[in-house]
Amino acid sequence: MSHDIFELVIIYPEVSVNMSEKYAKVPMEWVGPIKIIGEHLEFEDKVPLATYESPLWPSTQRGARVTQLSGGIQTTLLDERMTRSVTFRTLNAQAAHKIVQSLTIQRFQELSDVVTQSSRFARLLKVHAEILGDLLFLRFEFSTGDASGHNMVTKASQALQTWILQQYPALSYASISGNYCCDKKVSAVNGILGRGKHVICEVTIPYKLCRRFLKTTPQAICDLNQQKNYIGSILAGSLRSANAHFANTLLASYLATGQDAANIVEGSQGMTYACMRGDDLYFSVKIPHLIVGTIGNGKHLDFVEENLQRLGCLGLPTGEGAQRLAMVIAATVLCTELSLLAAQTNEGELMDAHLRLERKVEEGTLV
Repeated sequence: MSHDIFELVIIYPEVSVNMSEKYAKVPMEWVGPIKIIGEHLEFEDKVPLATYESPLWPSTQRGARVTQLSGGIQTTLLDERMTRSVTFRTLNAQAAHKIVQSLTIQRFQELSDVVTQSSRFARLLKVHAEILGDLLFLRFEFSTGDASGHNMVTKASQALQTWILQQYPALSYASISGNYCCDKKVSAVNGILGRGKHVICEVTIPYKLCRRFLKTTPQAICDLNQQKNYIGSILAGSLRSANAHFANTLLASYLATGQDAANIVEGSQGMTYACMRGDDLYFSVKIPHLIVGTIGNGKHLDFVEENLQRLGCLGLPTGEGAQRLAMVIAATVLCTELSLLAAQTNEGELMDAHLRLERKVEEGTLV
């Protein structure tokens, strides 16, 4: 199997006046086609996955094939927003509470105007507050157009923080980022309040297609999903997460499309759901904080621009390119998740596949 090799990561040069760029090389394959159906999306094409874990490609390919033959993957974008939390200190909790009431009830429009003046695209959607003793945490939520928005919301939050300090002398600066965002860390707050794109994907696999292409039964996949993803995750203490391996596909998609790969930390917190519909398999994935963009840092690289162009994510009205990309990535996650769970219903299949595809070892050979 031949792979595209692309230039991935720019590493800042050592102390020198000559700005020389160095790159890491990661193999990339176009997998599919994946058929996706959404309210404003019809997509049937291959998708790029950049990874060192080569079994990911044929596994996703299998999921793509069976979902395509089943009529495609229905995608629904439920919500989108980007967040940054700032932290203040004040006299006490009572003083903090009064300031929160003033800001969120009486002065929200003033806050919105500050954001508009700081950015062409950022718009303030909501403010959430947490108080602990004399600490006040404000979690700002923004729309950010086609950008993932990390820098955009930080800039807007800095402008808001400066304005708030001017308006309320009882407050003092503590931090521009107070971890109530919650950026690149496991948390419950992102799943509850939202951060990034919230996407749900669904497909119904007929019994015969499940047997032919996935080599298992719908009931076996449902049973394993409950035993592994739900009961196993509960026993492990997983936080708002019940899936087999969202992270593998997310990372491969992120690297191929110029995303901030560290966002797989919160992005991989999602849920896989499966149930029987008659004799057929209903299968769904929920990714409540998928952080992607089609403009911004990393998108200027040639291979990224080419990939985004082929996916149809460039040249669309503001915001629609990032929405399209999020739905395509989420559907790709479903394909891999479905194939992996199917493999794990059969004893020995997962390890045999890794040995054959990664190590080129024949079945039954000692390693």
